[in-house]
Amino acid sequence: MKTNVATDEQAPWGRVDETGTVFVREASGERAVGQYPDGSPEEALAYFERKFTELAGQVTLLEQRAKRGAPAADIAKTVKHLTETVAGANAVGNLALLQTRLEALGGAVTELTEKQSEETKAAVAAALAEREALVVEAEALAAQDPAKAQWKQVTATMDDIFARWQKHQQEGPRLPKNEGNELWKRFRAARATIDTHRKAFFAELDSTHKDARTRKQELVAKAEALVGKGADGIPTYRTLLDDWKAAGRAGKKFDDALWAKFKAAGDALYSAKSEIDARDNVEFEANLALKLALLDEAEPLLTETDRVKAKDKLLGIQRRWDAIGKVPREKVKPIEDRLRKVEAVVRKLDEDHWQKSNPEKQARSQGLASQLHDAIARLEEELAEARKAGDTKKVAAAQEALDARKVWLDALGS
Repeated sequence: MKTNVATDEQAPWGRVDETGTVFVREASGERAVGQYPDGSPEEALAYFERKFTELAGQVTLLEQRAKRGAPAADIAKTVKHLTETVAGANAVGNLALLQTRLEALGGAVTELTEKQSEETKAAVAAALAEREALVVEAEALAAQDPAKAQWKQVTATMDDIFARWQKHQQEGPRLPKNEGNELWKRFRAARATIDTHRKAFFAELDSTHKDARTRKQELVAKAEALVGKGADGIPTYRTLLDDWKAAGRAGKKFDDALWAKFKAAGDALYSAKSEIDARDNVEFEANLALKLALLDEAEPLLTETDRVKAKDKLLGIQRRWDAIGKVPREKVKPIEDRLRKVEAVVRKLDEDHWQKSNPEKQARSQGLASQLHDAIARLEEELAEARKAGDTKKVAAAQEALDARKVWLDALGS
C-alpha cells in the first residue's frame, strides 16, 4: 500500500502502514495514534493532522490570552491541562514544539503573576485615592456654614457623591478591609453631619416662617382697612408694602395666599385712584392741546438768529406754558423735551453773543491776528524770493507755512 507522508518545513511527522494504522514520529521513535479504516491513507493522515492543528490552535489562543494579560491562575490551569493532553495526543504533527511552547508559557505565568500582582496593588492604591477623594468632598460639604448653605443644592450634591461612592464600590477593585472601613466611617460621619445641619436649619426656618406669617396676616388686615379711604390710602399702603418686603418668607403656600389678599386691597386703592386720574385726564387733555399750540409757536425759534427777539418770544411762551397746568402723565416727557430743545437753542444764541463781545477775548484775538498778518507778509516775501531763486524745497516749505497761517487767521475771523 502506498503511504502518504505529511510534512512541515522541517520534516515529516507521521505515516500510515499497510493495516491503516497511523503513527506520529517523536524524539523517542514512532507512536501509534489510531486508525482510519474507512478511508484512504491520505484521508487517515489528514484526519490526525487536523487533530494536531486543533491542539496547536488551543496553544496559540492561550499564548494570545497570556499576552493580553488574562488572569495568571487561569493561564497556569490551562497550561497544565494542555501539557497533559499534548503528551499523549492522538495527533500527527510537531508535538514536541507544542510542549516547548507550553513550557515557555509556564515560565511566563510566573512573570505574569508578578506583573498582575503589581497591577492589582496599583489599582487598589488608585481606588483608595479615589474613594478618599469622595470622602474629602463630602467632609468639605459638611464643613460649610449651615446658615449660608443652599440646602437644595447641598442635598443634590451629597446625593451625587453617594451615587459615585456606590458605583465605585460596585465597579472598582475590592479594598483592604481596614482601609475600606475607615473611609466608610468618615463618609458616613460627613453625611450624618449634613443631615443634622439640614434638619436644624429647616426647624429654624419653620419658626421663622411662622413669625413672618403672623406679621403678614397683620399687614393684610391693615391693608384691607385702608380700602374705604380710596386713593387717600395709597401713601399708607406703600408703607405697608415696604413692611411686607421686610417681613420675610412665610412659606410658599401661605405667602401666595396672603399676598393675594394684600394685593387685592392695593388694587382696590389704585382702582379708586385710576377713576380720579380718568377725570383729571379730561382736563389734562385740554391742557395738552394748549401746550402743543405753544410748541408750534416756540419751535420756529430753533432757526432764529436775533437773540433779543428769541429771548423775549421764549419768555412769553414759558409764562403761558406754566399757567396752563398739567397734561396727561405719558405726554409730559415728550412735550417737555421739545420745549427744552428750543430753550437750549435760545440759550446758545445768548452764550455765543457774550463770547464774541468779551473784551479780553477780543484783545487776545486782535493781538494774535496782528501777529498772523505780520507772519503772512514775511512768508509771502520769502516765497517770492524762493521762486526767483528756483529753490523748490524752500518754495514748498514757505507755501506750507503761509497756508497754515492763513487758516489760523480765518479761524479768528480777521
